[in-house]
Amino acid sequence: MASFKKYVSEFIGTLVLVLFACGTAAVLGCDGSTPDAAYFMTALAFGLVIVAMAYSIGNVSGCHINPAVSVAMLISGRMNVKDFIGYIIAQFAGAIAGAAILMGILGSNESLGQNALYNDSIVSSLIIEIILTFVFVLAILGVTAKIENSSVAGLVIGLTLTLVHLFGIHFTGTSVNPARSLGPALFAGGDALANVWVFIVAPVIGGILAALVYMLIAGRKKRRSIIYKTTEK
Repeated sequence: MASFKKYVSEFIGTLVLVLFACGTAAVLGCDGSTPDAAYFMTALAFGLVIVAMAYSIGNVSGCHINPAVSVAMLISGRMNVKDFIGYIIAQFAGAIAGAAILMGILGSNESLGQNALYNDSIVSSLIIEIILTFVFVLAILGVTAKIENSSVAGLVIGLTLTLVHLFGIHFTGTSVNPARSLGPALFAGGDALANVWVFIVAPVIGGILAALVYMLIAGRKKRRSIIYKTTEK
């Protein structure tokens, strides 16, 4: 039952991320070409969703709501394989459900906050997303390493996600989250679906690199925190 509750929490959290954050981009018409109000509000929306979810479901599942985060937690020894699989399934299911709801509300699949290649370059997009995800996940691993940081971890993580979006929206729309990318792409179709593998592979690589680097500079220590807590029994 405890595991089921964690999976449901991850499903809900990822659903909310896609519905509200990708929905903000869609409603405001953020295309990343101009640093206008829509650009900044979209970046802020992604960060605020993380803050809201961290302090609502964080004490249940740790609020990963991102496969790149979960893979980093697995590698760094903060969760077990069983929960990792359950989290991944729940996250992708939540993202798909969130995108479906968003499409139903908008009445169109034209703009669902889907990602796009930068200058039609797969290589450039992979590099950008790996870097963005590396920075985001490294911040998560660092701030959640000590339980003393639990009261501010949600804010730090949310602000870091806002930061990477402020930089990355112009290039790829910013993924740093395979589930967040797959959900909208499935319904948008076209180039978004054809290229979605880039936004699945790159964040996973970025998450793995962040875990390996953090273990190198901080050591492999299993510690517990309230936000993004470990899931080992």
